[in-house]
Amino acid sequence: MAYVVRAIPLNKNFRAFAVECKDIVETVRKLQALSPIASAALGRALAGVALLSADLKTGKILLQINGGGPLGEILAEGNWKGELRGTVKNPHVYLEIKSKKLPVGEAVGKKGFISVVRDLGLKEVYQSSSKLVSGEIAEDLAYFLTVSEQIPSAVSLGVLVGTDGSILAAGGFLIQKLPEAKEEEIAELEKILKNFPSITTLLSQGKTPEDILRMLFSEIKILERRELKYKCNCSQERVESMLVALGEKELEDFVKKKEPVEVICHFCRKKYVVPLNKVKAILEKLRNKS
Repeated sequence: MAYVVRAIPLNKNFRAFAVECKDIVETVRKLQALSPIASAALGRALAGVALLSADLKTGKILLQINGGGPLGEILAEGNWKGELRGTVKNPHVYLEIKSKKLPVGEAVGKKGFISVVRDLGLKEVYQSSSKLVSGEIAEDLAYFLTVSEQIPSAVSLGVLVGTDGSILAAGGFLIQKLPEAKEEEIAELEKILKNFPSITTLLSQGKTPEDILRMLFSEIKILERRELKYKCNCSQERVESMLVALGEKELEDFVKKKEPVEVICHFCRKKYVVPLNKVKAILEKLRNKS
């Protein structure tokens, strides 16, 4: 079962999050027929957005990454219910393994930006971004949180892909400094992180998110353990609303073709069909408004 934990170390001025999401990344891999490198990159983004959304009480967070690499734009979304979904523009990219590792940084690229969009159900949607520093996603997310949101953070994300392309492990952790943190506390944590095993190594050994946080901090208090699941919120109604947003000219072109409109969701690959008579009705409604 995929889940994320939110915790505070006892007698330390940090807050900590850790996630295990192998099953969700495997679900997305199968739905989108992802290549190994696409699985590794999108899986890291999904783990990252799970960590970012772990303390939401309402709303959702969208993580956008576009570094100009062959994978193109990567999107990952998480909400307060623990529902995750994600997609990558070019899911069938293949790159050679280098030093026994998938070259995620090369596939993502670093000539671009990482953005976080927070929709908390209020009138305004908040978006902030920073430049990519490596394309490795974990480093980029840590840089974003430290620079754009002024919260010094340490992030580790990892996805282990099997020889058959299946997902063997996926998850990560996020540590954020509280204002009261002392220099010696920060130095102690940095020393631990410097020699800390990779997240995929720990998960492959059977370590849980709680175990990983206890390896970083000897004593922790778990504030919440939130179950995660894959869920796409696409629907026939959303597709029809999208057609309305296209405007009269686009709809007139569809009507001239005398064929129903077919739309495939980028996230779950579900196909929706809007009958021609429905397209005509939407067009007529738009004309009456103008």
